[in-house]
This record gives sequence, structure tokens and C-alpha cells, in this order.
Amino acid sequence: SDLVENKWGIREPDGEQTASPDEFDIVLVPLLAFDSFGHRVGYGKGYYDRFLSLCRPDCLKIGLCAFAAETKIEDIHPGDIKLDLCLTPDEGFAFN
Repeated sequence: SDLVENKWGIREPDGEQTASPDEFDIVLVPLLAFDSFGHRVGYGKGYYDRFLSLCRPDCLKIGLCAFAAETKIEDIHPGDIKLDLCLTPDEGFAFN
């Protein structure tokens, strides 16, 4: 598929070919913070939670964060989807 520039200047697929969320084996999730339990804080609006809820249960959810893990995130909502793994510049975390 060809890449076209979106309204933010980011090149993305032209939309002719799309994949359903249940086709993904792995999803990379950018985030601002995470804790040792796999909870995460993203960029708001619940976009990734809605998307991840459509993925298969065996889909590997990997967070990408520039910062170390928080001890515990308090602001957890019923629709929040936990991570399976998280990678930072210094280490990797696996959650059960």
C-alpha cells in the first residue's frame, strides 16, 4: 500500500487495505507511564483501550515508554487494558 501524508504531516497507509484488530499477533503501544502490574497511562481519550479490546486474547500487547516504571498507577478504569510487556531504553518488563 502507498503511504500518504495525513493532516499532521505523518505518512500512513492510504487506507485501501486495512487489517482487522483480530488479525494482529503483536501490538506496540506508546505510553507516558506504566507500573509493575502492567497498567499504563497513555495520551488520553482511550484510543488504545478501545483498539486493544478488539484484539484476540492471545495478542501480545507491548508498551513502549521512555521512562522507568511507576510503583503503582492509581487512576485505573474498568475498560483499561493491561500490557503483557513493556520496553524502556534501559530494561524490559514482563507482566503476569
